[in-house]
Amino acid sequence: MTATNDLRAEGLSLAYHGGPVVVSELDVEIPPGQITSIVGANGCGKSTLLRGLARLLSPQGGTVLLDGESIHSQKTKEVAKKVGLLPQGPVVPDGLVVEDLVARGRYPHQSLLKQWSRADEEAVEYALEVTQTVELRERPVDELSGGQRQRVWIALALAQQTPILLLDEPTTFLDMAHQLEVLNLLARLNETENRTVVLVLHDINQAARYSHHIIAMRNGHIVKRGTPADVVNENTIAEVFGVSCVIIADPISGTPLCVPRAELPGAESVSS
Repeated sequence: MTATNDLRAEGLSLAYHGGPVVVSELDVEIPPGQITSIVGANGCGKSTLLRGLARLLSPQGGTVLLDGESIHSQKTKEVAKKVGLLPQGPVVPDGLVVEDLVARGRYPHQSLLKQWSRADEEAVEYALEVTQTVELRERPVDELSGGQRQRVWIALALAQQTPILLLDEPTTFLDMAHQLEVLNLLARLNETENRTVVLVLHDINQAARYSHHIIAMRNGHIVKRGTPADVVNENTIAEVFGVSCVIIADPISGTPLCVPRAELPGAESVSS
């Protein structure tokens, strides 16, 4: 899979249902073939920006460009062949089983003249296998645990086989082992298949370890963007999260590791 798909925003402003502007006049370029994480405090506009890039919100100003053309001027199925989305808190129809949900990821590849095919079957099997949900295939989705459901939704996005994947907090509801499993899976997809991956993440250290590019946001604006080494520093963390911290090297990956300066009862503060 080649990284020929270009996703960017120019002067993008976004709001919900005529409400106040949440994201204001952003210029965003998603590096093709890389992993980009969008980070920031709650309510800063991370998910709103992702929804705008995914064409779920119409711009109040500016535009989102996919391969140099407004994403809103392109046919829905054509966009869905290029951009896959895992939204925050997706809802599944009652009683739908796992395999049927994952199979819905193949919808963009079908038409009246091209119905279910061997390629569709293989894509679904692949998605179930890499997310370790094969044993769940006949289970109703609404009977699964939160972590299991999250892996099934990721399988749906993978079955779509798009070169660009947008995931809003994909580690939500997952314990530490499954968080690492999901992030390692996305890293492998990026490395072996050259997929462009965009994540909204709360954990700045996960973003630093797994991303090539980080966009740090505050109050609907971009505070800093660049490599983890460019973005994850004491000044940016203080401005974006309002937290005083020390930055050290991650002993495993060598990427920046943010250690908050927690004031513990009875403990002396540590100075740098």
